[in-house]
Amino acid sequence: MPPIKSRVTVVGSGNWGSVAAKLIASNTLNLNSFHDEVSMWVFEETLKTGEKLSAIINRTNENVKYLPGIKLGQNVVANTDLENAVKDANMLVFATPHQFMEDICRRLAGNIRKDAEAISLVKGMEMKRDGPRMISSLISEKLGINCCVLMGANIASEIAMEKLSEATIGYRKNKEISEKWVQLFNTSYFRVSAVQDVEGIELCGTLKNVVAIAAGFVDGLEMGNNTKAAIMRIGLLEMKALSKLLFPSVKDCTFFESCGIADLITTCFGGRNRKCAEAFARSGGNRSFDELEAEILQGQRLQGVLTAKEVYEVLRHRGWLELFPLFSTVHEISIGRLPPQAIVKIP
Repeated sequence: MPPIKSRVTVVGSGNWGSVAAKLIASNTLNLNSFHDEVSMWVFEETLKTGEKLSAIINRTNENVKYLPGIKLGQNVVANTDLENAVKDANMLVFATPHQFMEDICRRLAGNIRKDAEAISLVKGMEMKRDGPRMISSLISEKLGINCCVLMGANIASEIAMEKLSEATIGYRKNKEISEKWVQLFNTSYFRVSAVQDVEGIELCGTLKNVVAIAAGFVDGLEMGNNTKAAIMRIGLLEMKALSKLLFPSVKDCTFFESCGIADLITTCFGGRNRKCAEAFARSGGNRSFDELEAEILQGQRLQGVLTAKEVYEVLRHRGWLELFPLFSTVHEISIGRLPPQAIVKIP
């Protein structure tokens, strides 16, 4: 009797979801334990041409809106019906903006295979009265399945062009499933390792976006590289301190993985959060982040400003604001309570 093959669905079709589908699709063709086809759930959009995005993806093998010029692989199939896209999959890859995950999990509850495994590429967290809930925990609690995470120095457009990149997979207890995820993602140009520290890896991927906003403010103020390096160092210290306060099990070595210092460097020099924050500072704080997001990102979503708000609420609720001056200041600048120049006046 032939072995049962795993089926993969990517939930999300932005630039990162599309890159994930491309990586996985290149591997399923060569792995006997997986079906070739990779399903990708697409939130349907009508483009200026009047054509549906999903139809273009399936006709041209390209996500012309979020990853133009890149072929995803003939075995990637776009599906606009979320429940239908996941019903046969036992390997679920989540790659959507974190603010949509609650609704997605609500829709999927009871509609997935009981033996399904998940991995979250989502950077962010959900705020609850008693503190933050990581997206991997949301997925596990709402869907009743195990959830690993993948984070790293991963600017999607560069991975799409097959430039060398690294990433870190976080797992809880089951090392065997982490190795299966490594199989699915690892390529000659996308090098993946696994570490037993889900919370540490996920918090690195979340908190670095707040530091990237600070780095963008510095760029917009034209303060130079020394100042930017100082802000990044302070940001890394606050990332580590907050992570260990929230989850004492977080490992120090995690911050030296791709998900830690490498991701922080990449995001502070090349990410969308930095870019929008630079424009915000150049305007003297007179243009809103909503306006800049629409203008600069063209449909992609900004994570850092929302995460800064969520982090601020955690700090305020627990009486930790003074312990984290950079995180606090980023939020207060973002909402107009402080001017952009305040980022270089933190104690």
